[in-house]
Amino acid sequence: MERFILASRSPRRAELLTQIGVSFETRPADVDETPRVNEAACHYVERLAQEKALVVARHSPGAWVIGSDTSVVLDGHILGKPRDRADACETLKRLSGQVHQVMTGVALANGSDCHSRLVTTDVRFRRLADEEIAAYVDSGEPMDKAGSYGIQGLGGIFVEELRGSYSAVVGLPLQETAALLADAGFPVWKNWPRSLESLK
Repeated sequence: MERFILASRSPRRAELLTQIGVSFETRPADVDETPRVNEAACHYVERLAQEKALVVARHSPGAWVIGSDTSVVLDGHILGKPRDRADACETLKRLSGQVHQVMTGVALANGSDCHSRLVTTDVRFRRLADEEIAAYVDSGEPMDKAGSYGIQGLGGIFVEELRGSYSAVVGLPLQETAALLADAGFPVWKNWPRSLESLK
C-alpha cells in the first residue's frame, strides 16, 4: 500500500486532495520562504513547492510527498500574507479593478526524486469600495492568505473574471496534481468508488 503525505497545514489543500480520492497523511513542511535576490515569481513558487515536498520526503522513507505553494502576483511583484490590517487594506486597494496572476506550484517527491508543475491563473477583480474592503478585513479572512483574499470564501465576491485553474487559486491545481500522480504510476481514478448501479 503506497503512502502519500501532503506537506501542508492548509485545510483548503487537504480538502482539494480529498476531493480527487487521494488518501493521505498531513505533515507541514518547515522551509525558509524568503525569495532569493532577483528571483522571478514563477521560479520562486515552483522552488518552494519542490523544497516543501523534498524536506518532508527526506524524513519519510518510501512515502510520496505532495508539496505546493501559491503566490499572488501583481505587475511582477509577489503579494504575500498581510503583516497587519493596514497592509491587508492596502493590498486589496491595489488589486481593485486590476488583473493579477495567481501562481501555484505543485511537486511530488519520493526520496530525492522530485517532479513539479507550475500553474498561472489570471484573476480580475472588480472595483472595490473602501467600505467593503474594511468589512472584509474586519472579518479576519484575509489575514492568513497570500494577496489578502480567499476566492473560496467571502473574497469570492470580488472576482469578476478568472482565466485558468480555479483549484490552483484555492491552493492546489487538481489537474496537474493528478497528472503528477499518474506519471508516478498512481492514477487517482483507479481508487474511485464504484456505485452499486455500475456493479450490476
